[in-house]
Amino acid sequence: MLNISHNKLNEKVSLSGYTSAQKVFHKRHHKHFNRFLLAFALIGLISLFLPWTQNISGKGYLTTLKPDQRPQSIQSPIPGRIEQWYVQEGDYVKKGDTILHISEVKNEYFDPNLVERTGQQIRAKTASVSSYEGKVKALQNQISALRNERILKLRQARNKLMQSGLKVQSDSIDLEAAETNIKIALRQYDRMVQLQAEGLKAITDVEDKRLKLQETQAKLISQENKLLASRNEVINAQVEINRVQNEYTNKVAKAESEMYTAQSSQFDSEAQVTKLENEFTNYSIRNELYYIRAPQNGYINKALQGGIGETFKAGDALVGIMPADIDMAVESFVEPLDLPLLHLGEKVRIQFDGWPAIVFSGWPNLSYGTYGGKVVAIETFISKNGKYRILIAPDPDDQMWPEALRVGSGATTIALLQDVPIWYEMWRQLNGFPQNYYQPDTVIAKSKKKE
Repeated sequence: MLNISHNKLNEKVSLSGYTSAQKVFHKRHHKHFNRFLLAFALIGLISLFLPWTQNISGKGYLTTLKPDQRPQSIQSPIPGRIEQWYVQEGDYVKKGDTILHISEVKNEYFDPNLVERTGQQIRAKTASVSSYEGKVKALQNQISALRNERILKLRQARNKLMQSGLKVQSDSIDLEAAETNIKIALRQYDRMVQLQAEGLKAITDVEDKRLKLQETQAKLISQENKLLASRNEVINAQVEINRVQNEYTNKVAKAESEMYTAQSSQFDSEAQVTKLENEFTNYSIRNELYYIRAPQNGYINKALQGGIGETFKAGDALVGIMPADIDMAVESFVEPLDLPLLHLGEKVRIQFDGWPAIVFSGWPNLSYGTYGGKVVAIETFISKNGKYRILIAPDPDDQMWPEALRVGSGATTIALLQDVPIWYEMWRQLNGFPQNYYQPDTVIAKSKKKE
């Protein structure tokens, strides 16, 4: 009783006559109860100084350590229509096993002999390229022959020019000789006329000298004509050289033009051959894409496109597959406030959904049913749920994870930090302070080494 009222009932009513009052209001019970309270207070006071491990808890789920081991869907890179299924959900498939067969839906690929016909086009174009190559070689030979013939013709014309020049020189010398002869004949005629006038020579002698003078003049005129003819031959030889050079230049230019036209057609045919070979390879690869095969060993989860004759677009998911050989990991999410306290290689305790566990987060040594893990990746960009993602792999120094774990099941993670007294932890939580800034021994050793 609190004895609030001034009307004290315990002074007016005696409880000593009741059996229950005799058992309760006994001094011996008061003594034991006080001892119990004192012991409890001492134990509580001592417990405040016991060590408590600060920790960061997070919720996540099981995943795989490597991206290529996670559940995936198989897509078709081309649009098509489902023709036949070779598996059913739950089947185990090996890498390269055929899952389903599809057919074509685009009209430009309907021809079943498309690859063979494209090969025939390639062979025809290749033969065309060979023909153009032969034509180019023939024109090159023709050009080479024309150039050699031009050299010989020019040499012949230059020789003729040289001969004409020498003939001009010879005729010039003969002309000078004729001029000398006419001078001599003229002097002899004048002397003979003078002697005849003196009566020393007869008229017949004068007439002989006049005849000889006229013959010499005729020879001079003839020699001048020869010199002019020789000079005309020199000019004709020069004209012939120019004519030969122009003629063969035109012939070579025409042959080169035809050769370049043949080369252009050859290069165009080679480009067409390359394009056809590209199409041939694409058609061959496309034919192989009609069979959807397993990319790796695994189990067929779910057929995302069902039935026979159902059409789909390029990139649509057809079937889901779960890889068989995987390395398990836990994908957990922590608050942004706790992110600076996590480091790569840090130890983590994990509780899996479905496995019984007794967890004392502050006393990990007393926990039961938890498994060891190690942080292998910390995401640096916040996730959609407002938390940061960390990836935890099995701890090789701890016990093995259960074999019955499956990807996607839930997990609770506890990252262990520093050891502090319980009273400090209670004071921190009452004030809403974060955990102590924690750095592993490896990080501290690296910072000291840098210093």
